[in-house]
Amino acid sequence: MTELHFAPALFERLARDSAASPGVTRPSYGAGEQHAHDLVAEAAASLGMEKRVDAAGNMLLTLPGADRSRVLLLGSHVDTVPHGGNYDGLAGVLAGLEVAAGFVRGGRTPAVDIGVVALRAEESVWFPVSYIGSKTALGILPQEALAARRFDSGMTLGEHIREAGFDPEGVARGEKLIDPARIAGFVELHIEQGPHLISEGIVLGVVDGIRGSIRYREARCLGAYAHSGAVPRKWRHDAVVASAELVTRLDALWVELEEQGHDLTLTVGQLYTDAEQHAFAKVAGECRICIDVRSRSTDTLALVDERLKALCEEIAAARRVRFELGPRTGSTPAPMDERMQARLAEAAEALGVSWRRMSSGAGHDAATFALAGVPSVMLFVRNENGSHNPDEHMEMDDFAKAVAVMRRMASDFA
Repeated sequence: MTELHFAPALFERLARDSAASPGVTRPSYGAGEQHAHDLVAEAAASLGMEKRVDAAGNMLLTLPGADRSRVLLLGSHVDTVPHGGNYDGLAGVLAGLEVAAGFVRGGRTPAVDIGVVALRAEESVWFPVSYIGSKTALGILPQEALAARRFDSGMTLGEHIREAGFDPEGVARGEKLIDPARIAGFVELHIEQGPHLISEGIVLGVVDGIRGSIRYREARCLGAYAHSGAVPRKWRHDAVVASAELVTRLDALWVELEEQGHDLTLTVGQLYTDAEQHAFAKVAGECRICIDVRSRSTDTLALVDERLKALCEEIAAARRVRFELGPRTGSTPAPMDERMQARLAEAAEALGVSWRRMSSGAGHDAATFALAGVPSVMLFVRNENGSHNPDEHMEMDDFAKAVAVMRRMASDFA
């Protein structure tokens, strides 16, 4: 379909260099993330691309076009979740690099600048903040986010930015990597994170929207510790039983709302007692809960938040416990640009590559660009084993087809 100049070797190199069995680990503002940036920059330098790095460490690699007043951005992030896969994020950056390489090796000048962005800190598992890289690149990260602490190091985002050699004060001032008014469009290639494309035998997904989220990362159910043999059921304040009821009631709520036509996912990703306090022969006095709600509809998110709080009150009264949801974080749903969707679809049709329209259940940097008024779109490549796990799998032939579609779109861009 199309020749790949850098991607296979870089995928292999970074899988080896980032190995953390099982899978790979490139923490946000860690050595692995920086190593990936360095390797991508080295490849771009061989193509004669211009390089800029902003106060947060986001990198923009530019292939000059005939019209230098506008830029078509291609890219994603390179950090991973702990023990994740090698393609999530990285594939989008390397796809952009391959598009630029096609112009250079073919001796052609694009109509507008081609900008390849390698963004920082997209995986919010490291810091409790959504879309750090894209928000800093656009100069819109709230100053208070710099005080967020990375879960493993305990250091703040600002401290990590400084330790990596960048400028948290510049981030606080809202310095931008690029003016949104210059961006003609943003395309983020990504492996699909669910089973749809692979199960349907379709290579590519053109994304029409990205779900927003509500997250309670530090929720707790507080009851009372007691002896497991000496305290009857009617006198217990059992945090585990109350938490389990909340989980099952939330699952029933999901079924109810989905039957009503709501777009929704609802996940309790963590549910655990305090290992230092709890024991085999104790009624649990505390249970910690992590709740993740996602939807394309802000109204649905608001409805679930309201119903969640009502459930907490109801269960707390019945079980004689107290729920503390803690800080709420999240993101806003983002529709993708219809014209950008059409451009990708037209390119796929012209090249005979199978595709379908679909939504993204997960969050991506493209949401930040879209909500900032930048015409944005995502292109999914089928992936057999989902993402955020060591078994991510993408065929290089499928990746090459996706690059060919992006390259044709970029060639026709005006």
